[in-house]
Amino acid sequence: MGKTADLTAVQKAIIDTLKQEGKTQKEISERKGCSQSAVSRHLSGKSVGRKMCGRKHCTTRRGDRTLRKIVEKGRFQTLGDLRQQWTESGVETSRATVHRRVQEMGYRCRIPQVKPLLNQKQRQKRMTWATEKQHWTVAQWSKVLFSDESKFCMSFGNQGARVWRKTGEKEMPKCLKSSVKYPQSVMVWGAMSAAGVGPLCFIKGRVNAASYQEILEHFMLPSAEKLYGDEDFIFQHDLAPAHSAKTTGKWFTDHGITVLNWPANSPDLNPIENLWDIVKRKLRDARPNTLHEFKAAIEASWASIRPQQCHRLIASMPRRIEAVISAKGFPTKY
Repeated sequence: MGKTADLTAVQKAIIDTLKQEGKTQKEISERKGCSQSAVSRHLSGKSVGRKMCGRKHCTTRRGDRTLRKIVEKGRFQTLGDLRQQWTESGVETSRATVHRRVQEMGYRCRIPQVKPLLNQKQRQKRMTWATEKQHWTVAQWSKVLFSDESKFCMSFGNQGARVWRKTGEKEMPKCLKSSVKYPQSVMVWGAMSAAGVGPLCFIKGRVNAASYQEILEHFMLPSAEKLYGDEDFIFQHDLAPAHSAKTTGKWFTDHGITVLNWPANSPDLNPIENLWDIVKRKLRDARPNTLHEFKAAIEASWASIRPQQCHRLIASMPRRIEAVISAKGFPTKY
């Protein structure tokens, strides 16, 4: 027969109180619904916690510390790799034991996040940039018109919601997710500020300096007019070749527009990246059949973005700056 559960702190306190009131052990056990022996052990000071039960660990603490070092040495190793190295260190165990130990240490096997590769020079420039902008207020960031290009594919690969289906419905058309060998895609340019979003531009072909300046003329300026009116603003874009071309720099000079200096490979600092994610998540439920329907769905999703969402993203800029400084220039969670 198994052991009964230990008395809780509340039960022990009540037993002490009843004993002080002059109750007998039998009366206390009947009142609390526990055994008389449990009451007796508590009052005599012989009550102890339950001993650990179950099978003992087949590995030692020293061996577990060795496994932790092996895991820390290479986070992308398979269970087989971990077991082999642990065996080579003198600990012979099964694959299941390795799995249990790494889980007990708090490790879980997850799909890694994909972040841009940053070399030391780029990390240093991110640190310098973040330090310079560390004391910018949300009001100052609200004066920045953020921009970016993003690619949208009609086939979303493994992304998207799961499907609810019964046994035998695996091949049912309404339970299938369509895929094509060469999925159609569109490249889109957009801009946003704390006041909302500007008009989208669907880009045809590759973007060079000349085509980018056309985008600036016909889409960036209307975006600035819509979001800032006659007020001054600062324009942001990344360091793509078309953006950093000399003729593009001259275009900004001729139009009297200030451009925000920007560190390379830093999408985590651009709040418009979050808007692209919002739009792409909405498109998972759209299920367009033609490219025309796909573009219409993108425009509808973009137009549904509320100014409050944009303001919250702009308000996150001070936190993004602090995150870069804390990470010493490495990619952040944003």
